[in-house]
Amino acid sequence: MNNYYLAIDIGASSGRHILGQVKDGRLVLEEVYRFENRQLRCDGHDCWDMENLWNGILNGLKTCKEIGKIPATAGIDTWAVDYVLLDEKDQVSGDAVAYRDSRTEGMDRIVESVLSPEELYARTGIQKQVFNTIYQLTAQKQEHPEQLGRAKSFLMIPDYFHFLLTGVKKQEYTNATSTNLVNARQKEWDYELISRLGFPTEWFGELSMPGTVAGSFSPEIQAQVGFDCTVVLPATHDTGSAFLAVPARDDHAVYLSSGTWSLLGVENEAPITSEESRRQNFTNEGGAWYRYRYLKNIMGLWMIQSIRRELNGVNYVAGKTGRTAAEKQWSFPDLIAAAKAAKGFSSVVDVDDAGFLAPESMIQAVKDACARSGQAVPETVGEIMQCVYLSLARRYAEAIRDLEKLTGKTYTSINIVGGGCQDDYLNQLTADASGLPVYAGPVEGTAIGNLLVQMIRAGEFDSLQAARDAVRKSFDIRRIQ
Repeated sequence: MNNYYLAIDIGASSGRHILGQVKDGRLVLEEVYRFENRQLRCDGHDCWDMENLWNGILNGLKTCKEIGKIPATAGIDTWAVDYVLLDEKDQVSGDAVAYRDSRTEGMDRIVESVLSPEELYARTGIQKQVFNTIYQLTAQKQEHPEQLGRAKSFLMIPDYFHFLLTGVKKQEYTNATSTNLVNARQKEWDYELISRLGFPTEWFGELSMPGTVAGSFSPEIQAQVGFDCTVVLPATHDTGSAFLAVPARDDHAVYLSSGTWSLLGVENEAPITSEESRRQNFTNEGGAWYRYRYLKNIMGLWMIQSIRRELNGVNYVAGKTGRTAAEKQWSFPDLIAAAKAAKGFSSVVDVDDAGFLAPESMIQAVKDACARSGQAVPETVGEIMQCVYLSLARRYAEAIRDLEKLTGKTYTSINIVGGGCQDDYLNQLTADASGLPVYAGPVEGTAIGNLLVQMIRAGEFDSLQAARDAVRKSFDIRRIQ
């Protein structure tokens, strides 16, 4: 009988429980439960609804019991940079503030008063983003020093949920690197850096590699869900998991994990922390087996998702049709069709501009950016979508050219995984802009990467390459030229 392995994959808008098996050398997936991820407004900040997430995790485990498919191991992955602090009773000290919250504005200047951007990058190799954990902790220290004073433990979001399942605290390496507090070459917390910033060094313990056993379900969890299970740390940073699932044909492939964020890059054996790399704002995120994900963090499908929500929630006139959101609910296929119908529209924006991170109106933000640059301002839904699509594709192509200069390599293909790989219009525009063939799939890249770590540990595959070969055999990978 084949073992089941469970990936609990939590993204910005939802979480899923996906069971995986290996049958005749192929991966077989089954989504058994899905739950909402949402934010709440707490004490003036946008915060994750941790209680809702935890209930979703438990309910999905109960579903596994109900359908009689008990996983041998399970692991949780989420987005990066967000965390919780725990007090001496292991209760959360403060709220789990979401990374798009504005509390980090100006925190970079405080950090830079302690060490320069050049030194920070040389030590950690992580690109500067206003929401990095280093700036979030600085913001919390400024606003609520009493919360830091009570805290005895620091856990990234998936580490915290693993702790709730097992009672064991582990700090997983791939997600830890997103904090801007891990030394890129030493592959451990940079205690000198942490101390200089005034954070308690005792919060930061041994870093655990994906594949590490956190423990078994605690007796309390076993009683709630009806079974025991071994928790195995995946690459808990969702991009770290997604990159593992890329079935690249050679080492001249660019990887693109396409979702709310677009993470475009390559795998390296050593970090690149040169000054030119810093100026280009590339990041060296730690990966499983100490493989470095050298990539550019691009705004991604967040812009499209935001436009769709806005169209479906406000009275916005959809171009010449005169329809409003009250009369039409826009689907993603609708938006793609509208963009195709407006493909003669050529205005583009800088998708990495901070103004697109969390604007009140993404539609207005796109219009304003076009106006500021002296380009034609999009008026219809189709023109707005075409502008975003063109801008994303051109940014991908620019990032690949930058990669080639920084690594000294020539890349011959783009391999896209994640939900965004289903958007063949964006795939085609990306192929056109870059001049490279695009290989799209698999869709469930993050969950697959999570499962592969568990399966390699269990002996289902003897290496990452063997696991990636199985991915290529198991899923439809479409070629777009």
